[in-house]
Amino acid sequence: MTGPVSAYVSAGEHEIHVTHWGDPANPALVMWHGLARTGRDFDEPASALSDQYFVLCPDTLGRGLSSWARDVNTDYSYKAYGDQAEAVLDHFGIGKVRWVGTSMGGLIGVTLAGDRMRDRITHLVVNDVGPSIPVEATTRIAAYVGGPPEFDKVSELEAWLRKNYTPFGQNPESFWRRMADSSGRRMDNGKITVHYDPRITSQFTVHKGDLDVWPYWDQIAAKTLLTRGANSDVLPKALADEMCSRGPKAEFVEFEGFGHAPTLGSEAEIAVIRRFLSV
Repeated sequence: MTGPVSAYVSAGEHEIHVTHWGDPANPALVMWHGLARTGRDFDEPASALSDQYFVLCPDTLGRGLSSWARDVNTDYSYKAYGDQAEAVLDHFGIGKVRWVGTSMGGLIGVTLAGDRMRDRITHLVVNDVGPSIPVEATTRIAAYVGGPPEFDKVSELEAWLRKNYTPFGQNPESFWRRMADSSGRRMDNGKITVHYDPRITSQFTVHKGDLDVWPYWDQIAAKTLLTRGANSDVLPKALADEMCSRGPKAEFVEFEGFGHAPTLGSEAEIAVIRRFLSV
């Protein structure tokens, strides 16, 4: 196993940061994060799965070490994210690919697997998100994402992350410390704030139409797994049941002890993903 290794990929006028793990000669696996997160959230499963796969964990435009939007009206759309995903795959010379996506990363995977990458994505894991999201959940997420905090100390940022990401469930101390390490940036005034462009909340305003992905779901040909946190407010159980009855008729696994969203970092979660991807 090798990694993590950083790469910076040109995608049009933008630069996308990718953390990758494992041997590039192995089958490719993309792991794409949620709205206000980074590819480093997947360190545990990426490391574990790199014994079999070449694992790529991009930072979406506007997050982590990737560049920020020049035009929020176009750059923070699912179409633009799809362009960036294709640029990453092409940069590494990848044809067929397996895709694991949490929340927003899952919806990006759905839009690609149901359209322009229908013949390219062979396995799709959609982690705790569906083709429609309850208003209460989007309101909750927009509230903390859209009001970036400012702190004097990284330890204060870590405390804020632990509070706002309580639905991530029980994770080792190393997970939360890495989350703090990879989730901050210093401002001109010397204070520390979150890593992302606050304008990514345009997902719920300018680009809210992107969140309805039923037409893509119904066109997916890839083998599909839907995972859910048992206490999730983003993916109601009734919606998960409907997803499993149409489109790719996904396999379904629910993880106890999580809200939105399972972090996929425990041995049990990794075992589920490994089994699904291997067949």
